[in-house]
Amino acid sequence: MTAVAVLGAGSWGTALANHLAGAGADVVIWSHDPEVARAINSLHQNPLYLPGAHLAPSLRATASAADAVRGRPVIVSVSPSQTVRSVLAPLADAAQPDAVVIGASKGIETSSLKRMSEVCAEALPNRPYVILSGPSFAEEVVEKQPTAVVAASASAAAATLAQQLFSTSTFRVYTSGDVTGTELAGSFKNVIAIAAGMLDGLGLGNNPRAALITRGLAEITRLGAAMGADPRTFAGLAGVGDLVLTTCGTLSRNRALGVALGTGQTLAEFSATNRSVVEGVYTARVAMQLSVSTGVEMPIAAKVAECLFDGKPPRQAIAELMERTPKPEQWT
Repeated sequence: MTAVAVLGAGSWGTALANHLAGAGADVVIWSHDPEVARAINSLHQNPLYLPGAHLAPSLRATASAADAVRGRPVIVSVSPSQTVRSVLAPLADAAQPDAVVIGASKGIETSSLKRMSEVCAEALPNRPYVILSGPSFAEEVVEKQPTAVVAASASAAAATLAQQLFSTSTFRVYTSGDVTGTELAGSFKNVIAIAAGMLDGLGLGNNPRAALITRGLAEITRLGAAMGADPRTFAGLAGVGDLVLTTCGTLSRNRALGVALGTGQTLAEFSATNRSVVEGVYTARVAMQLSVSTGVEMPIAAKVAECLFDGKPPRQAIAELMERTPKPEQWT
C-alpha cells in the first residue's frame, strides 16, 4: 500500500485524494482550512469544494502540511499555482529526500514566469517530478466517469510510478517525457476557455466556438514549440483533449468567468461571488509576457487579457480578432 500525501483540499485535490484512497493507497490530504479537514474526517465530505460528494472512509485529512508529507514517498501537489512555492518550500526538511512529487496544478508562477516543475525543483530540490494533466473535471472523477490523463516526467521511472498509482478501471493514465509541453498546454487552455465562455455569454453559436478552439490550439502550440516543447503533445490529451473539455464543459470555472464577462460582469464582480481560483486569470497575464519574450504572437490571449484587465467589451474584442490582417493558416 503506497503512502501518499495530497497537498490541497480544493475540488481537484479532494477528487484525486479520494480516487487514490479508493484505489487502495494510504492517503492523507492537507487542507489550509481546519474546518475542511474536520469535515473530511468526521463526515467524509468536503462541503466547501465538492458538495454532495461522498468520500472514501479511509481518506484522512490534516491541517498540518508537514505532518501530511512526513514519511510518505509520494507527494501530490494540488495547491493553486500561485501558492505552490509557499506551500512546498517549508516542507523541504519534513519531506523524504527521495519522495516523488506529482504536480496537478495547472498554471505559471506570475512572479517568475516559471512552470510548476521549475517551482517544485526549487522548493523541494533533487526529487523526481511528474506533471499529471489532461481533460478531467473533479466532479466527474469523483463520480467514476471514464477519464484519461497524462503523466509526464523527465524520469521514465517516476512517470511509470504515477501511471501505476493512479490507474484504475475508470482512470486511464498515459506517460510522456514532454514536461514542458504538458505543463504549457494545461496552463494556457484556461485562457482560451475564458474566451469560449465569452462567446457563450454573448449568445454566439458553434461556428465561432470551433474557430476559437482551433486557432487557440494553434496559438498554444506556437508558444510551446518556441519554449522547447514537442508540438505533438498539443494534439494529445494534455493539449486538444483538455482544451475541448474546458472550452465546452459547463463545469469549467474558466469558461464560467468568460460567460460572466460576456453577459456584462467585470472580473471584480465575478470574483466577489466565486470562491474557487480561476487559473486562467493569472495565465492571461503571463501570456502577454511570454509572447513578448519569445516573439510568439498570441492574439486570442491578448484580447482575453484586454477584456479581463482593461475593460474591453468582449464583442469588440471578437470584432478586432476577425478584422486582423489576412494570413495563411499555420501551426508553428
